Amino acid sequence: MRGRFSGSLRSAAMLAGCAFLSLAQPSTARQTPPQAEPVINVKIDVDAGKAEGPLKPVWRFFGADEPNYATMKDGRKLIGHLGDLKPGAIYFRAHNLLNTGDGTPAFKWGSTNIYTEDKAGNPIYDWKVVDHLIDTYLARGVRPYLQLGFMPEALSSAPAEQQYQHLWRPGFAYKLIEGRWNAPPKDYKKWAELIYQWTLHNVQRYGKAEVESWYFEVWNEPNGESYWKGTPEEFDKLHDYAIDAVRRALPTARVGGPDVAGAGGAFMDQFLAHVARGTNHATGLKGTPTDFLAFHAKGRPEFVDGHVRMGISTHLKGVSAGFGKIAAVPELASRPIVIGESDPEGCAACPGPQNGYRNGTMYSSYTAASFARIWELADKHKVNLEGVLTWAFTFEDQPWFAGYRQLASNGVDLPVLNVFRMFSKLGETRVAAASSGQLTLETITAQGVRGAPDVGTIATIARDGKVAVLVWNYHDDDVPGPTAAIKLNLSGLGRGKIRQLTEWRVDQRHANAYAAWQAMGSPQSPDETQYTQLEKASQLLPEPVRDVAVRSGRANVEVMVPRQGVTLLVFEDKGR
Repeated sequence: MRGRFSGSLRSAAMLAGCAFLSLAQPSTARQTPPQAEPVINVKIDVDAGKAEGPLKPVWRFFGADEPNYATMKDGRKLIGHLGDLKPGAIYFRAHNLLNTGDGTPAFKWGSTNIYTEDKAGNPIYDWKVVDHLIDTYLARGVRPYLQLGFMPEALSSAPAEQQYQHLWRPGFAYKLIEGRWNAPPKDYKKWAELIYQWTLHNVQRYGKAEVESWYFEVWNEPNGESYWKGTPEEFDKLHDYAIDAVRRALPTARVGGPDVAGAGGAFMDQFLAHVARGTNHATGLKGTPTDFLAFHAKGRPEFVDGHVRMGISTHLKGVSAGFGKIAAVPELASRPIVIGESDPEGCAACPGPQNGYRNGTMYSSYTAASFARIWELADKHKVNLEGVLTWAFTFEDQPWFAGYRQLASNGVDLPVLNVFRMFSKLGETRVAAASSGQLTLETITAQGVRGAPDVGTIATIARDGKVAVLVWNYHDDDVPGPTAAIKLNLSGLGRGKIRQLTEWRVDQRHANAYAAWQAMGSPQSPDETQYTQLEKASQLLPEPVRDVAVRSGRANVEVMVPRQGVTLLVFEDKGR
């Protein structure tokens, strides 16, 4: 447990600007056996015979600022790993798809050169780079959540003397991501024609049925100064023209938005009113076609008393506010919702000691605990939650475990990705489950996890009869804490006498390439043998299968879940 703590401190030091090659060696405390740690006793009761409704796979959405990383070596590998989670049902959202440039990636930047003009001002469309991106997704079982943005240089209404591409890099003030790319178009008809021609091209290249399965949304966080320099009304116009263009090319396209920062405040209020009952800028008709609505929700970690303290309460309050705002509009209350970015904090590429949670098991346990509460909040608000998009991918050719919010480092998966692999093993139907160590939704939303840990659970049953029980041991503070000794009591298992139990674990010693890298001495240039070892350490591998006796439909299992650990138990009839 102390090894995890020191690992987070090292991440924080890296993010604060320390040299990557001068990292401290792993703490010898990491070798302390689990039985020497403090233990808390937790009882979990699961009734597999008591269904509580569907558990939608809302976790199957991912995204990143930098679109061009997806076609590079490690990006292609990671896109493939995402596609393997649920082939054909995984979606990827990227900024900068319409930016002018040569396709060279940079922090919080990308380009496709999709639109330029000749000297006479006539459009020149170039689909090569965007086709390569979408081809890369589709070949690996991933589909686009297609963000229509940002503004091509030739269409930008910003003064020509201003720079187009921003100069931002990690450590710079966030406002430096501004440039001519975030301005309204100088010609809305040319803007609409670009979107129309691109959608038409996609239908011709990939087929109507395929493109119908995609999501189309306009821009990113138009309620904030960094991403949008126009007025709210100008954004409504941008949105209307783009959505009309998509629907003219493909009347059955799935369209929505606006992917505001947070719940969106007054901006979101006026947007919802506009798409519900306002006059459409492009058509003159009432309202704007809206198949889904999107907002963002982020946590707020801090660095206090020498350690990272997560802000899950802030995250969940943002989710609740966004749900409440949409539910309050009668015309839109039943629309599907995608939380278009849902993360522990706001900027994947931003440094800072408060972000030292990213490489290890704090990120993975936070993910389990937060997703569980987002499912609960959707039920509480009675909204139609369709997706929760994790804004994390990879940063190509950066130092090992550099501390960015990502799912893999140099082609090696981080522990957090293995929690999504656990999610992919959950069944379609949620069943009754209660943990004596789980904090209530009200408590964790109001206060976070600052006292007792949150030892929580979700249980499901699949169509084939498999019962899955997910358990996490989470705390906001990245400090040593007790292992949870779980006594799991299952009922409703039917008439079988034996169930086969398979267990997967993500903790300091399992499915954790970061801990393995630290144990190697934190090499910045691993050789082939070390790389292979890191890949193996990153894998979510099952513990040896064991039999569990079932009597009168009941069974009992004991399992240890360390602080920041996540465990998945799957029970199936023997011989299945």
